Amino acid sequence: MRSITTLDLQYAHRFYGFKGEAQYLHGHTGVLTIEVEDSIEPGVNMVFPCNEIQKTAWEVLKNFDHALVLREDDPLLPAILDVYKAQGIRDGAPNNKMMGPAFKTELATAYPECRLVVTKETMTVEGMIKIVYSLLKDKLNIAKITFTSGVNAASEEFEPANKIDRCPLCGIALNENGVCPKCGYKKK
Repeated sequence: MRSITTLDLQYAHRFYGFKGEAQYLHGHTGVLTIEVEDSIEPGVNMVFPCNEIQKTAWEVLKNFDHALVLREDDPLLPAILDVYKAQGIRDGAPNNKMMGPAFKTELATAYPECRLVVTKETMTVEGMIKIVYSLLKDKLNIAKITFTSGVNAASEEFEPANKIDRCPLCGIALNENGVCPKCGYKKK
């Protein structure tokens, strides 16, 4: 069975080197749908609480919200960083409160202090699915990710392979010590 949740992301990007409208810097509202698959946890009668899927995903994905996403070879990247430096916001600003933890993967690097994500490939809906899966595959038993942005949409199914111990009292993943971070339950 699956638990399904969605997250909204507001972001700006462009398709550097593309011959079409998307070569210009523009913004989107993206809707990310994550489907988590597992057995139903008997104590709570659910696969995984949807609000916990959102919290787990949002912790890293908030770096994409109200952010600029550019490919690593885009000539706009150094110019943007120069402008941010001149403005005094390159290393963050007091009103920048939506920062997730910085990350660096094979596909993307987040610079939360300046609301920037730098990607290896052009950030298409397909590219976003690849990035999201790489960031969350060890945290959630992902069966499917769908990303819709404007009129563009893509979806990919995955074979859930994780064995995630979950709390019988609230359904969320136990930490590495077998303790529920939400309610304190300890695995025996």
